Amino acid sequence: MENTLSPLKTLAGIMRPALQNHLRSIIQAGSDFQTGQLPEMLSYQLGWTGEGAGSRAQGKQIRPLLVLLTMKAGGGRWQAALPAASAVELLHNFSLIHDDIQDNSPTRRGRPSVWKRWGKAQAINTGDAMFALANRSLLDLSKSLNPRITLQACHVFQRTTLQLTQGQHLDLAFENENQITLDQYWEMISGKTAALLGTAMELGALCAQVSRTRKEAFREFGLQLGLAFQVQDDILGIWGETEIIGKSNTSDLVTGKKTLPIIYGLAQGQSFSRRWKEGPIHPGQASDIARLLEDEGARAFAQKEADRLTKSALDALLRAKPEGKAGEALKELAKKLLKRKG
Repeated sequence: MENTLSPLKTLAGIMRPALQNHLRSIIQAGSDFQTGQLPEMLSYQLGWTGEGAGSRAQGKQIRPLLVLLTMKAGGGRWQAALPAASAVELLHNFSLIHDDIQDNSPTRRGRPSVWKRWGKAQAINTGDAMFALANRSLLDLSKSLNPRITLQACHVFQRTTLQLTQGQHLDLAFENENQITLDQYWEMISGKTAALLGTAMELGALCAQVSRTRKEAFREFGLQLGLAFQVQDDILGIWGETEIIGKSNTSDLVTGKKTLPIIYGLAQGQSFSRRWKEGPIHPGQASDIARLLEDEGARAFAQKEADRLTKSALDALLRAKPEGKAGEALKELAKKLLKRKG
């Protein structure tokens, strides 16, 4: 029977199990110590154990999939990039553990976050272990690729780690600022979200050993996709359905996070801005205030920005000249992430 699955579903169906096996090998290799519940906390964060374990708890694994698809789209053997893909997924989960603590988010992917189950101190330690394992995984590139590629990958990885923390710093700092400009917002999400997606693409291209021009185009695709993805996440953080996004859709308004719709609303100086300046928003008020924000055009503005950035991402992907079914899968993934048609 002819395979009717899309290129993305076909390749993801092959790549994800291999990624899971590699991640398990990394966690197992780092569990040669007998240190209480730490291995359990690591496996819980990755969605393997605990109540609600399974595909939803494991997340979409977009970033490691981007590494593997880019490796293949660049003409390389995608299995050789598994250490880099695992490193990216572990780094992402490290950031999620710490973000949940800093944002006081009690749930992650539809179930209690690590800090909610084991306390903040142990969650911080679990995140630190996840970060160490990410670096350990990346070094394993030397087993499938030459040391020069591995060293370059390590430079890219550490640069990105710093960008992640810089972006998170700005995100937290903005909560205490009365007014944030759009330029400041773009700077923040460039580090907090876009950097890791750009790096996923760059690592895949680096492993495939494509030309510098193509590598930069692949990276630009990831960066623009990351910006668009964060804008879309900002929209969902106010108007998304809790059951679908796996976290409360009131948290951004209640915690005072300066997301794009909120920054836009504040700049209008209308009813939303006046209410925001009156003081904290309580959970029971969030729905009414979200409707007020939408009426003032914030949701439409944010969606327009997401569409613009998605187009920029797809233009960059075209310049990268991705090969074969993996190239088709990358384009499909970008549109799927941002719920675009056509």
